[in-house]
Amino acid sequence: MRLKRIPPEYIEKAMALTQEDAERIFARMRSRLSRKLEKEDIESLEAVALQLQFEDRQLKEWRDSLEKSRKK
Repeated sequence: MRLKRIPPEYIEKAMALTQEDAERIFARMRSRLSRKLEKEDIESLEAVALQLQFEDRQLKEWRDSLEKSRKK
C-alpha cells in the first residue's frame, strides 16, 4: 500500500494530541493501517494523522447525508 501525502494540518493535529488521545485514536485505527504501522512502514505520527483525516472525511460524509435527508 502506498500512502498518499498527508496534509500538513493533520500532521499538526496529530502532534498536538496528548499521549492518551493518540492511544484512543490508535484503538479506532483500521486494521490495514495498523498492520502497516506494525511493519514499521509508517511512523506512528503519520498513522494518527491518517486516521484523523479518515475520521474527518467520514464525519463530513455523514453530515452531508443527514442534511440531504432533512431536506426531503
